[in-house]
Amino acid sequence: MNRIDQTFKKNEKLLSIYFSAGHPKLEDTLPILVALQDSGVDMVEIGLPFSDPLADGPTIQKSSTCALRNGMTTEKLFDQLENIRDNIHIPLVLMGYFNPIMQYGIERFCQKCQSIGIDGLIIPDLPIDLYHEYYKEVFDKYNLYSMFLITPQTPEARIHFIDSISNGFIYMVSSASVTGAQNTFGKIHEDYFKRIANMKLSTPQIVGFGISNASTYQMATKYSSGGIIGSAFIKFLEKSGVAAIPEFIKSIR
Repeated sequence: MNRIDQTFKKNEKLLSIYFSAGHPKLEDTLPILVALQDSGVDMVEIGLPFSDPLADGPTIQKSSTCALRNGMTTEKLFDQLENIRDNIHIPLVLMGYFNPIMQYGIERFCQKCQSIGIDGLIIPDLPIDLYHEYYKEVFDKYNLYSMFLITPQTPEARIHFIDSISNGFIYMVSSASVTGAQNTFGKIHEDYFKRIANMKLSTPQIVGFGISNASTYQMATKYSSGGIIGSAFIKFLEKSGVAAIPEFIKSIR
């Protein structure tokens, strides 16, 4: 069974953390993963830096740019993760854009992910129809889950289609905007969370974009199976460093 499925079976409300590989320092990837696992995080999304991250807000864009300047590449990340399963047992998801994956070679990329122990991919700019027609077979061959995003504007029929071909989880974007931390969620967010919950989808949903503290995490997970924190974690990491990661996770839960 995929580690993502195992994690959903064990946890009522999952906490996932996103960070850009190679940021703040090039060799921080492994120390961050160890600190997150030791702090009780359920899953980690490792961002593969890209020069034109259209879905990302300024904080993640800045961290991605920093990582690229530090020398992070797809090959470098794979080298860093080569023996990751000796120490890390929670699900690991790579999140990145389609261009670097195509440049690396789609099947070669998937094969490498499987050999390392990556559980799934989130590729925001890969249309689900294109994935379903051309790439799902390759992903399945290497036991990789592909998670797709929905937003408040996604039509209901589209959501049901995504649900019908999804595995792992559906990435539920909290608002129709780029990534970024918020201090609170309002009624418009809660209504959206309720609406999706009432659709009774077969695939678990995790809310991302805008979660920054215990309050927003609790609101997001009131109607979903988990929450993803990215920008707020990256800001904390820049300010306080890897050693303080347990403090951040404790503040959320």
